[in-house]
Amino acid sequence: MRRHDHQTTQADLTAGAVLAPYLQEQAAEFLRSLRLHRENSAPTDAGTHAAEAAAGALRRSSRRIGGTLHTFRAALDTAWAEQLRTELAWLSGTLAREHAYATRLNRLLEALHALSGTSLPTARTGSGSDAAGDKERAALGVGAARAGALLERQLTLARTRAHSAALQALGSSRFHAVADAVALLASEVPLAAAATAPAEEMLHGPADRAEQQLLGAVAALPSDEAVEPYNEAQDAPWHRTRLLLRLHRYAHEVVRGAPDPVLVAPGRALDLHRDASEAAAAAASAARTPRIAPATAYALGVLHADQRHEVEAARGVFRESWPYATAVTAP
Repeated sequence: MRRHDHQTTQADLTAGAVLAPYLQEQAAEFLRSLRLHRENSAPTDAGTHAAEAAAGALRRSSRRIGGTLHTFRAALDTAWAEQLRTELAWLSGTLAREHAYATRLNRLLEALHALSGTSLPTARTGSGSDAAGDKERAALGVGAARAGALLERQLTLARTRAHSAALQALGSSRFHAVADAVALLASEVPLAAAATAPAEEMLHGPADRAEQQLLGAVAALPSDEAVEPYNEAQDAPWHRTRLLLRLHRYAHEVVRGAPDPVLVAPGRALDLHRDASEAAAAAASAARTPRIAPATAYALGVLHADQRHEVEAARGVFRESWPYATAVTAP
C-alpha cells in the first residue's frame, strides 16, 4: 500500500526527528482544543456548538497521539508511552459517549420519520397483498411516534449521564495529570535511545506492520454469502478493521507527512457501519422495554431491520471503495 516511488522521509533524518514533530503538533492541537473547550463551556447555543467542536478536536488529537504511541513505541520511552496511551484512550472514550448518543438519537429519529412516511422495503413486506402492506404501514405510523418518544427518553438520559461523566472527568485529577503530560509532550518527546537510528530503519517497519494487520483484517472479512443480516456478532471483524484502518492512517501521516487520500471513502464506510450497527442495537434494546404497546414494539422492530439493512449497505460501500488488490471477502 505504501507507494515506493516516493520517499516517505528524508534519508538523513533520524526516527526522533520525524516522530517528535508529529507528536508535538498533535499535543499542541490537544492543548488548543482544551483551551477552546474551557472558553466555550457556558450553556449558550453558540457556546455549546463551539464546545462540541472543541471536544471533537480533543478526541481526534488524543486518538492520533495514542495511536502513534502504540505503533512507534519502540522509538519512545516504553513505560511513558504505554501509560499516556492508556490515559488518552480513557479520555477519548469518555468524551466520545455524549456525541455518540446524540448522533444515534438523530439517526434513529430521522430513520423513523422516513420509514413512517414511505412504503415499507420489499425485504420487510414480503409478497403479501397491497391491503396487508397498507395495514403494516398504518401500524408503523401509529407506533412510530411512540417509538420515537421512547428512544428520545432513553438516549437523552444516556446522553445526559455521559455529559455529566465527561464534565466530571475533565475536572478530575486524573485528567489534569493527562493534560500536564501532553503539555510536556508539546515541548519535549521522551525518545528511546534507538530513536537516533535512521527513520527508515525505525519507523517504516512498525508502519508496515500496521499496514499488514489492516490488509489481513480486510482479507478475513466474511463474504456476503456467509453473512446473517441480523447477526450482530458478525459486526465485530468490521469494527476491528475500522480501528486498524485508523492506526494505519496515523502511521501513514507520520512517515509520509499526510493521510492516504484513497482510504477516506473506506474509512467513512466503516464509520457508517459502526453508526448503523449501534443504532440497530439501540432500537433492539428499546424494543425490550417492559410493557410497551404492540404498535411501538412493531415500529422499533422495523427500525431495527432498517438499520441492519444500513449495516449491509455500508459493507457494500466499503467493498466497492477499497482501493487495493486485496481480497475483501474470506474464501
